[in-house]
Amino acid sequence: MPFLNRLFIRRTCVLASIVTGLICILSSTQAQTSYPNRPIQMIVPQAAGGTNDIVGRLVSQKLAEVLGNPVAAANKPGAGGNIGTQLAAKAPKDGHTLLMTISSSQAINPALYKNAGFDPVKDFKPISLIGAVPNVLLVHPSFAAKSIPELIALAKTKPDFYQYASAGNGTLNHLLGEMLNSMAGIQLQHVPYKGVAPALNDVLGGQLPMLFASLPSSLAHIKSGKLRALAVSGAARSPVLPDVPTIAEAVPGYNGTLWIGLFAPNGVSADVLARLQTAMAQTLAAKDLRDKLEQQGVELAAPADKPVTPDQFAAVLNDDITKWARIVKSSGASVD
Repeated sequence: MPFLNRLFIRRTCVLASIVTGLICILSSTQAQTSYPNRPIQMIVPQAAGGTNDIVGRLVSQKLAEVLGNPVAAANKPGAGGNIGTQLAAKAPKDGHTLLMTISSSQAINPALYKNAGFDPVKDFKPISLIGAVPNVLLVHPSFAAKSIPELIALAKTKPDFYQYASAGNGTLNHLLGEMLNSMAGIQLQHVPYKGVAPALNDVLGGQLPMLFASLPSSLAHIKSGKLRALAVSGAARSPVLPDVPTIAEAVPGYNGTLWIGLFAPNGVSADVLARLQTAMAQTLAAKDLRDKLEQQGVELAAPADKPVTPDQFAAVLNDDITKWARIVKSSGASVD
């Protein structure tokens, strides 16, 4: 083969390699800048109808509008939220699978379960803290106590006699009762159920006198008069129930709220995370969404123009992990 022909072939091969490399670089850059490029799955690791499901569906609808891309909430319940959380942790790290979760799963389960199957800090990156939802201490209308001081006085006369229902061992509404026992010096007897729905049903039916339940899941029963709200678990009264006192008004220092937030699996690129954080800030600034969330009893984490930063959200998570680990240990609760 003549020398010039060989030289021409070599140069053609080199040029082809350069062009191929440029195409790959451009394709990669385009993929990053065009995020999202297919539907986003927002895993909700709780069952349909609960607080996180209600919030997840409202937020996913507005986030889809902001991104101009489908966002679908997908319920993946089981093991107190561990199953869905594990699925999110193991999902592809491309930002198309997210985790909408609650503090009871993300901050309590690692202390409660011998093997939760995920690390709440190492396996996830915080995107947005949406807000907090107080639990309400609900009693059947026939129950004698009309306030927390009356409940405490009643419970002290008969230790271990009065029972409270919960969604299960180690759930937030179980631990809120344990915290009240500890801080008020009483002994309410815990009766675990397999979910909040059957627990609510038995209190509605008068089989048990009381339970803790999240405000969104119990508001209709309160408004109908089927259950009486004795007190809310947060540090401040709820705007939705302004006449209902806090437990802290009778038991200083008592505070137990359920926060809701959005995470991405650790490993998602910085530019995709930034895109999601910006989009969620825009989502949570929308007045129509804020109104809907507040009507459900959600106390939004920040003003529309000053969202909680991911670092601030990470600090909230770490503080709650420490707090609830202490309460879980003192209660003796454990799940295999």
